[in-house]
Amino acid sequence: MKRKLMKLNIQHFASPVTRIQDVIQPEVFTPYVVQRTMELSELIQSGIAEHDPEFDALASGPNTLIHMPFWNDLSGDPEIMDDEGDTTPGKLTAGQDIARKLAFVKSFGANALSGHLAGDDPMKVIADRFGDYWNRVYQSVLISTLDGVFGATNMSGKVHDITGETGEKAVLSSDTFLDAQQLMGDAKELLTGVMMHSEVENHLVKQDAIETIRDSDGNVVMKVYKGKRVIVDDSMAYDPVTKAGEMYLFGKGAIAWGNGSDPKILETEVVRKSLSLAGEDILVNRKVSILHPRGIKFTEASVDKTFPTFEELEDGDNWSRVYEEKAVRIVKFLFKLENN
Repeated sequence: MKRKLMKLNIQHFASPVTRIQDVIQPEVFTPYVVQRTMELSELIQSGIAEHDPEFDALASGPNTLIHMPFWNDLSGDPEIMDDEGDTTPGKLTAGQDIARKLAFVKSFGANALSGHLAGDDPMKVIADRFGDYWNRVYQSVLISTLDGVFGATNMSGKVHDITGETGEKAVLSSDTFLDAQQLMGDAKELLTGVMMHSEVENHLVKQDAIETIRDSDGNVVMKVYKGKRVIVDDSMAYDPVTKAGEMYLFGKGAIAWGNGSDPKILETEVVRKSLSLAGEDILVNRKVSILHPRGIKFTEASVDKTFPTFEELEDGDNWSRVYEEKAVRIVKFLFKLENN
């Protein structure tokens, strides 16, 4: 009898358990992560980034560089009509924007996710967490991209730098912000968002310059400065010693966002690290995408491997403006918070 009970106990402990691979359905998980990332993104909600199905298709297509030809606007003075002579026709010219595919992969072990598996829908809980994660990643990608874009030699006309001024002329204020906005000319009404460091936001809050919009339950929906949605990210430059900071002002749709897919790439995969009882499930999520500032081509001047790193995105030699300045819907504003 004793030996029989021992056998039953062994069978009990050897019974199968539910693991991450039992609850993750890739065909459901992957689209949900993409959707959740879009829902959470302040870049999307502010209108700064535009999720474009055309860019989804481009991100899913061949090659790592996406060539996008465009027609330049008509230019030149009109001729004076006369009853003699012929008109001299102008030329319609073309340019070419080039976007760069990005590819990332992130994995988490079952132990890191085990705390979330007690939810009613564990797959949704895990996907929500991945959505949060990718949202933060793409915001960092954008900041690295902008660092590179404004390192390009032909982007100086889109920078309003007052840090070299003296007195109040060097300080962030309503007037100096409006001067930065004016770099967009008559297209400034297209500006929908502004990105800044939390110290800059705190400075503006103290001045009652930022409006906080709440829902009926009192939850913060968004913060607004000068009619533009505020995005706060401490990856933005700020020097606590000199009190020098920066902002990016964005026009609607300044950034094109595409989510790609490839049948040869497993976007979601669950891998058993070991078959032992102490084995670990590894949840892998892969992303192929485009996050492209419209009108600024990627030159591929310095990319070592198949896809660019954050450091390579930050390299100004990898970027060059191809649209006329006013058509590029991004402005960089450099300033001080104090007159020192």
